[in-house]
Amino acid sequence: MIENRSVFAYDRKGEFMANVYAYIRVSSREQNEDRQMIALKELVISEKNIFVDRQSGKDFERPSYKRMVKRMKRDDLLYIKSIDRLGRNYEEILEQWRILTKEKGIDIVVLDMPLLDTRRGKDLMGTFLSDIVLQVLSFVAENERTNIRQRQAEGIAAAKAKGVKFGRPALPYPENFGSIHRDWRKKKITLRQAAEACAMPVGTFYAKARKFENSI
Repeated sequence: MIENRSVFAYDRKGEFMANVYAYIRVSSREQNEDRQMIALKELVISEKNIFVDRQSGKDFERPSYKRMVKRMKRDDLLYIKSIDRLGRNYEEILEQWRILTKEKGIDIVVLDMPLLDTRRGKDLMGTFLSDIVLQVLSFVAENERTNIRQRQAEGIAAAKAKGVKFGRPALPYPENFGSIHRDWRKKKITLRQAAEACAMPVGTFYAKARKFENSI
């Protein structure tokens, strides 16, 4: 884990400056955040200031991220491993970056991209270069996300063309389905009674009944 040496950032004279935070995101609970933890290991960050979300980066409706932003104050410092760990939606990344840096006055450091360090180049040219790099990287992150979806769709289409079936296999008809279906169609029993007799939800029984009739 990250060493719990200090919660704060200090200037070159050793004077108190601000709180230091780190944000880590993995796309699912099955993925491991160790790679990002290792990259942040040498930084002076308290464990209680490390926020981790295990969910998609398609938007910023993430509990840990929202708690972190609510806690951060002006001049605080935020570290992230790479821009795609912040998010994968081009427009939302730019909006969040604007909120953090312009509205809340927070500095951000992206470890994989030294140019994305808002502590440097506070003049107009430095800000301009940082904004250009951010827009390019945000576009690349979203473009990769789009390409992944396209590759997945193409892979599924190719598999279907080869006869691969997706989803759960359909449950077989119960042995009494034929007789129950006949009684239901002759109005001897109601739809609900028919479904209960086959140990099925009403919707499932009705869908199977339509499929059964089409196969006759």
